[in-house]
Amino acid sequence: MSVPGPGAPRPTSRRPRRLLATALAAVAALTASGCSGVAHGSHPSASETAAYRLTARTPAPAGDIDSFTWSIFAEPTSIDYTQSYDYPPNQILANVCESLLRWNPDLTTSPSLATSYANPTPTTWVYRIRPGVHFHDGTLLTAHDVVVSLSRNMDPSVASDWSYAYRNVKSIRQTGPMQVTVTLRTPDSTFNQYMATAPGTIESAATLAKDGSNYGNPTDGVNCTGPFSFSSWTPGQSLVLKRFDDYWDPQLKAKSAQVKFVFLADPTTRVNAFQTGEVDGGWMVPPDAYGQLESSPAGSLYFGRNTTVAEEIVNNLKGPLGNPTVRQALLMAIDRKGLIKAGVDGVGDVANSMVTPNTWTGVPNSVVQGYLKALPSYPYDPARAKAMAAKAGVHGQTVVIATSPLDSETTITAQAVAQAATAIGLKPQIDTVSADKYTALFTDPAARKGIDLFVTFWYTNITDPLDMYSSLETGQFSNYGNWSDPAFDTALNRAVAAYNPAQHAAWTAAAQQIAMQQLPWLPLYSAPVSVFLGKRITGVQPSIAYLYYPWAAEIGAKA
Repeated sequence: MSVPGPGAPRPTSRRPRRLLATALAAVAALTASGCSGVAHGSHPSASETAAYRLTARTPAPAGDIDSFTWSIFAEPTSIDYTQSYDYPPNQILANVCESLLRWNPDLTTSPSLATSYANPTPTTWVYRIRPGVHFHDGTLLTAHDVVVSLSRNMDPSVASDWSYAYRNVKSIRQTGPMQVTVTLRTPDSTFNQYMATAPGTIESAATLAKDGSNYGNPTDGVNCTGPFSFSSWTPGQSLVLKRFDDYWDPQLKAKSAQVKFVFLADPTTRVNAFQTGEVDGGWMVPPDAYGQLESSPAGSLYFGRNTTVAEEIVNNLKGPLGNPTVRQALLMAIDRKGLIKAGVDGVGDVANSMVTPNTWTGVPNSVVQGYLKALPSYPYDPARAKAMAAKAGVHGQTVVIATSPLDSETTITAQAVAQAATAIGLKPQIDTVSADKYTALFTDPAARKGIDLFVTFWYTNITDPLDMYSSLETGQFSNYGNWSDPAFDTALNRAVAAYNPAQHAAWTAAAQQIAMQQLPWLPLYSAPVSVFLGKRITGVQPSIAYLYYPWAAEIGAKA
């Protein structure tokens, strides 16, 4: 997410991250530790530390491959880039459409459809557009295509899921044969970062005009510039991409002639498909299958960089959880290490903040560690937590915890939070709802009525903590509990207006400090990205960047 500069209007139409409604193998984030290699060995017992390693890159392919099949846990409703804000559409579009910049697997940013950019004034970003790039229909990329593509995110009739990234934009204009200038109303240090992910996506202006409201649907698909092009979409079954032989970047020319995404909603079905070879791979492996797949002759399980934190959202600040001390007590009563062992098979770490350390791009590790050490600590201590809650007025009040039978992890999380609520003297009531009703908690205030707590698995779209903390700004759509703290908002606004890295980090840390004291959301744990590769394929770089980076282009034949 992100944050506005001082005095900027606060849009309320921004949609939330929809991970929860999905069958979530729910993986959350880990700091980039520099470890590599396949996760291996037995999983930890209750008294052991998690045994897993991060893999920066799987073995290089031996050559090209005719095709591979990839499992995806849900069918997209659209592959229109302005409507793609979840795992299913984004992991497909990452291979078909491209942005001005590129978010790499190591969470750095590099040029893509823009060869360079400049920030000549605090309210101006200038992009030099790459010449000689072809859309999949053979036409050439122009600056006009860039202006039209970016501007769609500001069109109320489009209702872009990414409009928030443009909250400070005044105008987008062509200022040269292959140059586009974005003028801001107020300085925004996050805008350029968003140009490396979905908000910076470029489509053919002619295609957008021709397809109109049909753009991105199963019949029309999309017409972008990536290493794969849209081939076909069979609703309810699969979506097929084919290699684009005229792709501009030789380093990412697709090694497979075709990729077939099959929609497999049931976690058990996905795991069985891995085992039988019916599908060659998939992201977001169900955690309860880690042990089974690590020892499977059908392929290899890998873990990689992530920027996700599992968090319990406090939705009702008018009940007993309206008191920050009660929220602190509840977090201290949650056995988060036990939750990691039970919910994600021990593959994860207790979250000491609402973001992962690897989101602090350009900040020395010693400084990041200093920020973390300065944060309030909430170690597991149910006795102390109960005393704190009692002193704050807890005496058996009911709290409603929403959950859904999406997977074992989501269910276990709800149970752990309920146990903690009981431990501090509250009376928990677990409300189990269907997947679509759980999704509605993130989109419809009426659906959240009567709900005190619900879990999210929240990732950042850019390598910046502001992408998460902006969700808690007063009036934001994703500030579900309507928490408000003027000092937090001030720090947030000053952080986004600061282009100086040290000032940007310092103000972000100030906002983080307030959020972790007040706990409008309760950070639970982080865990790595997971991916399974069958024995036919290799080459992928395991990373949360798979939502925006053309990961499938690197997959080829295994030796």
